[in-house]
Amino acid sequence: MASFNQQFLYCVLIIGLGYILRRSNILKERDGEGLSRIIFNLTLPALIIVTFSEIKVESSLFLLIFISFIYGIFSGFLTLFVLRKENRSVKGMIGMMVPGFNIGLFAYPLVEVIFGKEGITYFGMFDVGNAFIVFGLSYLIGSFYSKKEQTIDFKTIVSKMSKSIPFMTYLVVVMINLLGLKLPDVVLNVSGIISAANMPLSLLLLGIYLNFSFSKSYLKLMMKFLGLRYGVGLAIGVLLFFLLPFNDMFKYTILIGLILPTSVSVLPYSVEFEFDQKFVGTLSNVTIILSFVLLWGIANILM
Repeated sequence: MASFNQQFLYCVLIIGLGYILRRSNILKERDGEGLSRIIFNLTLPALIIVTFSEIKVESSLFLLIFISFIYGIFSGFLTLFVLRKENRSVKGMIGMMVPGFNIGLFAYPLVEVIFGKEGITYFGMFDVGNAFIVFGLSYLIGSFYSKKEQTIDFKTIVSKMSKSIPFMTYLVVVMINLLGLKLPDVVLNVSGIISAANMPLSLLLLGIYLNFSFSKSYLKLMMKFLGLRYGVGLAIGVLLFFLLPFNDMFKYTILIGLILPTSVSVLPYSVEFEFDQKFVGTLSNVTIILSFVLLWGIANILM
């Protein structure tokens, strides 16, 4: 347990380092955009390749895709029902932020510390269902309530999903795994080297993006959002933890997965749909802090 808490402390220090580098103007927030592209398009896919090439994918893991997908739909429509009396802008902002999770950037480095490569496999399957929500439902909700006129169809959604390198990597490597095929050693070796950078770069990026300035007029709305996201997520996560007849790692994935921060995709969506970007960014940062504390607490209990 001491070693586990020490690893968590190292994660906090790296996040803090990223925050200090930005506050001291050594790095700027716009530098995070380039860093995020490197993570999502290079180090994260490399980590997915290495992880799924080493572990046998059990058929029960596909239920994680289903649970993640169904929960996203449920939480999205529940949010719109709760916010039915709010204006369109609020419905669009909160409605697109509640359903999806930040797994690639936030969960992977911490899950790797807690559960190792096995944890990456389980959360990877959970993230496949999450991808349909992030690139599908969240985008649809944001576009529907946007001030701009949007033409959204099935082709647009499929196009966005096909351009997600992590999502396409999931599909390809899982298929290769299920077919019993093996990637060339040179691909696995190079991916192994690149994937080692995913954890420190992801944690640094979290620190670079930390920002907590917001208008006090949004405080009530923020509390409503946090209640929907964490109240519902924790309640359903705990319920499934005790009801599902699967192994502990499966249950841990559900319990932790449903309290992860909101997806980073909501930031570019807020720009595209002309929502309050500062509010969306601040709320995203608040979920990072809350999820980090909750994850540390739950991990200590589970460990």
